[in-house]
Amino acid sequence: MTSIGSDDRGWLRAMPAEAGRDALLSRAGHRVLPARRLTDLVQGRPPGVTGSQWTSASRASFDFVVHAADTGRPVAAVQIGPVPSPGSAEQRVERLTDAVSAAAGLPVLRIGSPTLNAAEHGRRLVEYVIDARAYAAGGPTAGGTEPAPVGFRDILGRLPDGRTGPVNDLGALTRAAAVEAYVAGRVADPIVRGLHVRWVDGPAQGWSWVQVRPDACLIEQVSVTEHRFSCGIDAARLAEDLAAVAVGERLRENAVADLLSRAEWTAQIAALSQRRHELVGGFAFDHLCAD
Repeated sequence: MTSIGSDDRGWLRAMPAEAGRDALLSRAGHRVLPARRLTDLVQGRPPGVTGSQWTSASRASFDFVVHAADTGRPVAAVQIGPVPSPGSAEQRVERLTDAVSAAAGLPVLRIGSPTLNAAEHGRRLVEYVIDARAYAAGGPTAGGTEPAPVGFRDILGRLPDGRTGPVNDLGALTRAAAVEAYVAGRVADPIVRGLHVRWVDGPAQGWSWVQVRPDACLIEQVSVTEHRFSCGIDAARLAEDLAAVAVGERLRENAVADLLSRAEWTAQIAALSQRRHELVGGFAFDHLCAD
């Protein structure tokens, strides 16, 4: 997405003191407010933004806004939900909103998923990102002032099923649920598999799947787009973990329709591998092409 205008954060509006009382949560030096309009965050039309662009974008709202507790300044706006269809009016508004946010210096985090939503998954996601950023910066969550030697996602501890593993794997509950579903005969394989990529000049994407029948898979895809923002962990790994969360939601609701054949899914992975030149760091999942 090409930015327009200036990145001068002087265009951002600090959180009013009375709004702080309505904060959804306070964590690691941040306060999180739900359902904020772009006009609540930006002080007028930034330079380089046309009147038409401003009119269209100013109607937009974000699911959450993370503010610095000490200054009240916005740290990031967060949106969670389905990715707009290419060429749709929704996609046009999203692009204009991102452009105006860039002009005002407002970082934006977008999570694209047909299954995950702000009401059910937003609070946990925002908490996770705040903790990951604090840990990466060596803040309170890391227990010190220096950058942590082990990534937030790779911290080992006790998992829900009693095993030792990465405690900050958002997909851990799904992995346990898949085993339970396998024992109950609802899936053909207890393993939750996944892959992730990051597109050059594009979003990070992650896929997660479980084999429901010997010849068919339940698959979820999630995109993570960081506009002038860092999640504190690799966005592509986060996308894969969130895709696992989405798989878990469908297993929990026994929503196992819309399956894809294993052969077709393997062909799609192989096609993705052929686009490795478009990916940051190439493609690291060739072993799945012959699954």
